[in-house]
Amino acid sequence: MRSSTRCLSTLTFAALAVLCLAAPAAAQAPAAEAKPFKIGAEALNGGKVPAPYAKKGIGGRPIELVFIDEAGGPTKQVSEYRDLVSRQNVDAVIGYVSSGDCLAVAPVGEELKKLTILFDCGTPRIFEDASYRYVFRTDAHATMDSVGAAYYVTEVKPKATRIGGINQNYAWGQDSWNDFEAAMKALKPGVKITTSQMPKFLAGQYGAEISALLTSNSEVIHSSFYGGDLEAFVLQAGPRGLFKKTTVVFTPGESSMYKLPYADGTILGGRGPHGVFAPDNALNRWLRAAYTDRYQIPPVYPAYHMSQALLGLKAAYEKAQGATDAAPSTEQVIAAFENSTFETPSGTIKMALGKGHQAIEEMVYGQVKNVAGKVTLVNVKRYPAEKVNPPEGVKSSDWIKTALKPVSAPK
Repeated sequence: MRSSTRCLSTLTFAALAVLCLAAPAAAQAPAAEAKPFKIGAEALNGGKVPAPYAKKGIGGRPIELVFIDEAGGPTKQVSEYRDLVSRQNVDAVIGYVSSGDCLAVAPVGEELKKLTILFDCGTPRIFEDASYRYVFRTDAHATMDSVGAAYYVTEVKPKATRIGGINQNYAWGQDSWNDFEAAMKALKPGVKITTSQMPKFLAGQYGAEISALLTSNSEVIHSSFYGGDLEAFVLQAGPRGLFKKTTVVFTPGESSMYKLPYADGTILGGRGPHGVFAPDNALNRWLRAAYTDRYQIPPVYPAYHMSQALLGLKAAYEKAQGATDAAPSTEQVIAAFENSTFETPSGTIKMALGKGHQAIEEMVYGQVKNVAGKVTLVNVKRYPAEKVNPPEGVKSSDWIKTALKPVSAPK
């Protein structure tokens, strides 16, 4: 690792494509969507993050940011990644929202032996279909979201038997729906799948899909939509009465709770204990205050995911560094990162899967209740990490089929 840690962020929060600038951070300010990383880096460099992260920078060395745009698809991201490693000589890469981009970049990170931290993408295939030494993911994968949603539905809608879905037609949407469908069938063997709509990513117009959902007479609809797709769908489906006819589960819906007119009863998740679901700890109080003070809106789950990546890297680096000021090698940082636990605004993160390279978290859901024109969440339920994530060495699909047992039917 070089004496000045340089990190890449491919930040995409509400929408996948953002305009983060490829110039050095000192030359130009990154786009607004880069908020969480910039806040985190500035605070770390200034020694303003609460314990156990009060040491300035990473291991006492300042963080220098290099931003790129995640737009363009996997082929472009692989090219950008190679450029960052071979020409810009970054020390670590933190990034990627798209599951397709993560699947494409991970093997390249291994090939180039560059420490790479996936901060947000959800497909479980990363470490279930491959094994990596240089790649880590500091957020839980999508099985947690889907299994948690299935448990929540069986508890708050115990008599529902007609289930539909609308998800993006790429790795994230496909994996999310497959796991939710399998989990519902395991927990409620008599459930009927009414429809599964799979529009292309960033389709923007969902008239035909909304019509199909309306005529399906589904009692519950599952969706892993996020960003622009989520916003467009809600704004188009609301006037057509979809949310009055059925209960919709938006597994990452917390990310848009300050933007969208969610209907009462809509079920929202935040990809773990993030945002309004986060615990009351010193790190969360710091993040909420710093973020809200700068941007006049509370942080949502992508900001928490980015903080997990930054703090996970910092914890591993400084553990490898020990009591000295010497820069540890990449191999030493990897050894410290594997199977580690570290504190974050979302609580304790455990690197428990993927041979110690994949995080697990608890999952949380709640239902919308509009109060004085603001979206609030009630009926909040938490599911321990071990209940919604497979054990080490077991594929998610196999675990869902064999470990989840039918719940008791309502009387």
